[in-house]
Amino acid sequence: MTLAPFARRKLTVTVNETLGAYRILRVADPQGPKPQAGQFAMLAAVTGWGGGEQQRPYLPRALSIARHSSGESHFMLEDVGPGTHTLCQMAPGEELWALGPLGRPFTPPPPGGRALLVGGGVGTAPLAILQDQLQEEGAVPHLALLGFRDLQHTHGASLLRDARVASDDGSAGHHGLVTDLLREELDSEDERSAVVYACGPPAMLESVRALCSERSTPAQLALEAPMACGFGACFGCAVAKRGGGYLRVCVDGPVVDAHELEFVGDHAGPPTGRPGA
Repeated sequence: MTLAPFARRKLTVTVNETLGAYRILRVADPQGPKPQAGQFAMLAAVTGWGGGEQQRPYLPRALSIARHSSGESHFMLEDVGPGTHTLCQMAPGEELWALGPLGRPFTPPPPGGRALLVGGGVGTAPLAILQDQLQEEGAVPHLALLGFRDLQHTHGASLLRDARVASDDGSAGHHGLVTDLLREELDSEDERSAVVYACGPPAMLESVRALCSERSTPAQLALEAPMACGFGACFGCAVAKRGGGYLRVCVDGPVVDAHELEFVGDHAGPPTGRPGA
């Protein structure tokens, strides 16, 4: 697992581009550790953060790393609150603080396994870098299934190659939930060796967990949760685990094996693009 230096770094925004309802923020980080799929970074703007009439935002935001290429880290954001709004407004040349990569990443499937990548909304982000890494590590066979609310949000599917898309309103791809597509794949004879990798809103992850549990299909879930510190000190992102006790999403996750959870609940975070907004 890639471990971040225990200090934040001042980085420069290189690109801020629109992708439908989302923004793709690219940040120069040539000296930082190379992230692994599923890890995240804590981000905050150098200026205009923690100031103003209401003093918001005042904590960094945890954002999944969507891609790392040519010394740049890419982040997928949706403007849903004070933190993501500020980050979405950043222009090339402006600076931000970054701590990361942090957290437990995805684990590749065993030899002969096939990866099913299942994303919802900004949960697409960690699946993009996962797809990159699967191809780098020997072209592991995989299929990407992505779900979005409407046509404007389905533009996020372009982060991955050859993804099958579902939309809630039927404006693109399958009219319905991405878990409908997953159910079809899991019920096919070809998917007995499948490993599911999922990230998205809590309701989607719970549906993925239940589907995989019914079929004894291994699944790794990248949880979304509001975070304050990112390294396990504050316990603000704790979620209940099967058999009692808690997992801290920032250090015991964000990627956890589905069998570790009895249920994926709403505490797993507001829908933004992180694991926290």
